[in-house]
Amino acid sequence: MKNYRLFLVDLDGTIYRGNYTIAAGVRFIKRLDQAKKDYIFLTNNTTRTPQMVVKKLAQHGIKTDTTHIYTPNMATIDLLLDQEKDRIGKIGVYLIGQVGLWNEFWQHSQFELNEENPNYVIVGMDTDLTYHKVQVATNAIRNGAIFISTNGDLNLPSDQGLMPGNGAQCAMIAAASGKKPLIIGKPSKIIIDKLLVKMHCLKENALLVGDNYETDIKAGFNSHVDQLLVTSGITQRKDIVDQKQPTFVVNNLDEFKL
Repeated sequence: MKNYRLFLVDLDGTIYRGNYTIAAGVRFIKRLDQAKKDYIFLTNNTTRTPQMVVKKLAQHGIKTDTTHIYTPNMATIDLLLDQEKDRIGKIGVYLIGQVGLWNEFWQHSQFELNEENPNYVIVGMDTDLTYHKVQVATNAIRNGAIFISTNGDLNLPSDQGLMPGNGAQCAMIAAASGKKPLIIGKPSKIIIDKLLVKMHCLKENALLVGDNYETDIKAGFNSHVDQLLVTSGITQRKDIVDQKQPTFVVNNLDEFKL
């Protein structure tokens, strides 16, 4: 077994399912703490702030802080600040999203909100999406703004079944504007690459842990980071019989030896 330095751990389906606690996932985090292993909770959820994620984890028995949280919102900020480091003046953005997205941009004075001529249109999950927001985003992209999607999840689980995700929202904007978005979150390698730079960690020293083959595991494939699939959430062993195999597959995280 490799001696991994950094564990990139998914949340929904790995540590909890909605309000249900996955006990083996919680024990896994406590084992990482006891072994003094570094870990980051890597979520595709853009609706929550890092502080809100910390509070939710506390409800499931995990005490942590915001230094252990990384979201597509944060990766988007890291990407844009790197790309625009030589820009003179503000970076104009038009945002579609909820408090998690807005809060990240409010913390950085390099950005300014601009509906008329933004440099970037950034779209995150928005349960209050309106026609007006789509219209503004579409016009801006047609006029040259770069289209960024915080994640490409087409559907999200909820108490009422699957609901449209950010990928579905972005599909509408892409159809109307004629432009496909740059996707930041899993399975894109962008979020993984930005996090590893932030953590000063080489790819071969990291392990990506998650329950969703299409997002978590493919993010590992795309970024050349080893993967640990746990079948406590979306993907089951039978679902990937004819697929490229993850580095490890376990029924629950108690089975994985550090």
